[in-house]
Amino acid sequence: MSRPEVLFPLFANLETLDGVGPKTAQNLGHMGILAPRDVLFTLPHTGIDRTLRDSVEGAPLPGTFTVRITVGAHHPSRNRGGAYRIHVEDAQTSFQLVFFHGRSDYLNKVLPVGSERIVSGKVEMFDGVANMVHPDHILPPEDAVQIPQFEPVYPLTAGVTQKTMFKASRAALTRLPDVAEWVDPGQIAHAKWPDFASAMHAAHSPEAQGDLSATSAPRTRLAYDELFAHQLTLALARASERQVAGRPSAGTQVLQQKVRADLPFAPTGAQERAIAGIADDMASPSRMNRLLQGDVGAGKTLVAFMALLIAVEAGGQGVMMAPTEILARQHLEGLQPLAESAGVVLEILTGRDKGSERRAKLAALARGDIHILVGTHAVFQDDVQFDDLRLAIVDEQHRFGVRQRLALGKKGGTADVLVMTATPIPRSLALAQYGDMDVSVLDEKPPGRKPIKTALVSTGRIDEVIARLQAVMAEGRQCYWVCPLVEESEALDLTAAEERFKRLRAVLGEGRVGLVHGQMPPAEKDAAMARFQAGETGVLVATTVIEVGVNVPNATIMVIERAETFGLAQLHQLRGRVGRGEAASTCLLMYQAPLSEAGRKRLEVLRETEDGFRISETDLQMRGYGDLIGTAQSGVPRFRIADLERQSALMAVAQSDARKLLADDPTLQSARGQAARVLLWLMRQDEAIRLISVG
Repeated sequence: MSRPEVLFPLFANLETLDGVGPKTAQNLGHMGILAPRDVLFTLPHTGIDRTLRDSVEGAPLPGTFTVRITVGAHHPSRNRGGAYRIHVEDAQTSFQLVFFHGRSDYLNKVLPVGSERIVSGKVEMFDGVANMVHPDHILPPEDAVQIPQFEPVYPLTAGVTQKTMFKASRAALTRLPDVAEWVDPGQIAHAKWPDFASAMHAAHSPEAQGDLSATSAPRTRLAYDELFAHQLTLALARASERQVAGRPSAGTQVLQQKVRADLPFAPTGAQERAIAGIADDMASPSRMNRLLQGDVGAGKTLVAFMALLIAVEAGGQGVMMAPTEILARQHLEGLQPLAESAGVVLEILTGRDKGSERRAKLAALARGDIHILVGTHAVFQDDVQFDDLRLAIVDEQHRFGVRQRLALGKKGGTADVLVMTATPIPRSLALAQYGDMDVSVLDEKPPGRKPIKTALVSTGRIDEVIARLQAVMAEGRQCYWVCPLVEESEALDLTAAEERFKRLRAVLGEGRVGLVHGQMPPAEKDAAMARFQAGETGVLVATTVIEVGVNVPNATIMVIERAETFGLAQLHQLRGRVGRGEAASTCLLMYQAPLSEAGRKRLEVLRETEDGFRISETDLQMRGYGDLIGTAQSGVPRFRIADLERQSALMAVAQSDARKLLADDPTLQSARGQAARVLLWLMRQDEAIRLISVG
């Protein structure tokens, strides 16, 4: 399939646009603008009101104004490169036009003494006199119409001026093709949206500040086009994923009933819904591709284990993968009692397994004697063969790329895949990142979970905090102490952690304090964690390496130093490391005074709620989604117009619209399907185009 001809003008060379030469084209490239199409998708982010007014008298300065003036005396600069001043008068007052490096011959020609001119530019006070420095526009009154009443202002980069962007956007607008409508007609009528070309014209020609808002109809329409193309791509990926033949694995409930009989509490409604959704997917002939999203302590382990039992009941095997050795061992500990209730064989495989022990495990796995395997990425190695792999569970999605999911699929070509994440992701982001998957959300806490008390303490009270730790340790409890993240370098992180470690050790006693940080060799880190888990050390000083999954029920205090430097989601994850046992737990957020307004608001949200979804929504509103996921999670697309924070509802509409279109027209052959193909080309969704041409 090749790009439709109607789009050729939008994907032509940038230099075919008015006023764009090779140098400008290169500079525009730094902004990701590679074709006229990208100029159109770079919308003005603000605007300048250039309505003609009588006078600058009484106007709020500094500000941008357009006034009619009479030109007075010229005062050239006495020294080279100084200020050339021209005295001018409007209807009510006088002020100065100022030009640095001004040339007399040029300025006398443009602003002859006694002439009338329209000038527009920024006016500010300087030494009690109003100055307009280097006006943006100087025109004779009859040409005043050339100044837009409301001038769009574009984002720029070095070597690209407003004039260039304005000219390029006007040239690109003339190339807008006449395209068929790809948005559902009902949606257009309901939302009162313009068609694509009209929306583009309106977005580049705002008439007032309100037209620049993301909620204006033209901008919402264009944002929707972006989101719809993205969701269409995900829906196509999902459809092609579903064509991959799976194997129906139907549970018999025999093993599940044994586990249920031994549970101290009945599963929550959210757990039951998740288990039922997974069971349906596994019983269907196409391959499962589901995301299980649960907050800290929402009971994902039980849901995961029930899914693994369905695989075993159906006569197969299941594997559960974790990103690190520590987490794999922890999964093993969490699953062991459940496996005993069910009477199934559970084993672990990590990089530590060597020699004859490893060979014995591999042989048992290949014979089918091991029902459920827990492991790290060691299970990807070529010599690991399953007898009949039915289900692969991947923990903590963002450390496991799509590539690893596929590698795992090769071990059991038809195995169902369940991805688990403990990071509550706001709905809009979940749709953007995992729109190709079906999502189960655990949003209820199982009974018997004690709330964690969260308090804010300033760093000035560190001695009181240490005294509190001493008292808690005297009762046989343990504590975490998380050191601040020093952005500049890991070396500084380390110094901060080591200083804190020495100070605590001096007060609390030599062997009572452990230390873990990112620079340690893995074996040392594991050993320090193991000593803490075994209760040999009472306090564990750590950089954020402990945020995911560590389980020490005896730890009841979490101190987070310089909490204001952490992201909300991260603080919520760290807090979830305590409150796992019988005793009441506390999380102390230590901050450095004075806190900024935003800093205080963020920490107070944590004090008020333990609901990870509410916390992640707040984080998204306050920090923006670019920061929230950080560079590591590049699974989220970058949109040029759509704003995921403010337009999450649009994303949901786009998803259901895309899925419905494909359900009605799987190969996009209908009139609207053909229009949607043009949209995919327009939005550079090459992946989707490949899927259609293959399908």
